[in-house]
Amino acid sequence: MTTTVHQSHTPGKVVFEAHGVRKVYHTGEVDVVALHGVDIELHAGELICLLGASGSGKSTLLNILGGLDVPTSGNLIYKGWPLNGADEGTLTLFRRNCVGFVFQFYNLIPSLTARENIALITSISRNPMSPEEALEMVGLSARMDHFPSQLSGGEQQRVAIARAIAKRPEVLLCDEPTGALDVTTGITVLEAVERINRELGTLTVIITHNAVMAEMADRVLHLSDGKIISSHRNEVRLPASQLKW
Repeated sequence: MTTTVHQSHTPGKVVFEAHGVRKVYHTGEVDVVALHGVDIELHAGELICLLGASGSGKSTLLNILGGLDVPTSGNLIYKGWPLNGADEGTLTLFRRNCVGFVFQFYNLIPSLTARENIALITSISRNPMSPEEALEMVGLSARMDHFPSQLSGGEQQRVAIARAIAKRPEVLLCDEPTGALDVTTGITVLEAVERINRELGTLTVIITHNAVMAEMADRVLHLSDGKIISSHRNEVRLPASQLKW
């Protein structure tokens, strides 16, 4: 059987630049350094995999990129605009307009249908797609009027992805999006992420401890002890449907 592959994405314009980004958490008298001077560039349209063990700094870096946390020191620039030092109101607008988040747990509102969960986001977005369009992109057109309790774990995660991309964000940040799912369901979820990256050109960052997922990325950044210890570009991207773990 022939394995289908895609050429790695040619880097577009720089979306994020990080220079010497450091994050220190103060817990009582102890300082915990989560990031040790990270330097990266992330480009439009790329699919990036952040690999590393628990405690390596992956989630901290993702939260800083998404404006959920701020660096202790260093510079983080989004499309020429410094995020470090931005006030909370500015960061709120950045999160609302520019970034979509997908977490390991779906955080859907149980009393709302799939369509209504997404409509909560589109009602406050500048130029959203319709909830119906977002659900079609993740293959759930037939399930839009179902409540979360009527959906499988994989379907709930795909609703969460549809909610994240309905506002047409330039950046999609995924924190262990398949961590609570079995392999087959996880691949279905990754196929939805892959389609969004390909068709919408959304810079997509997936963090995981599962090295197999690296094969579907344009670029793989390996974190350890708060540092990026290696960066590798794949010549070809393996489709999510071909991943095995």
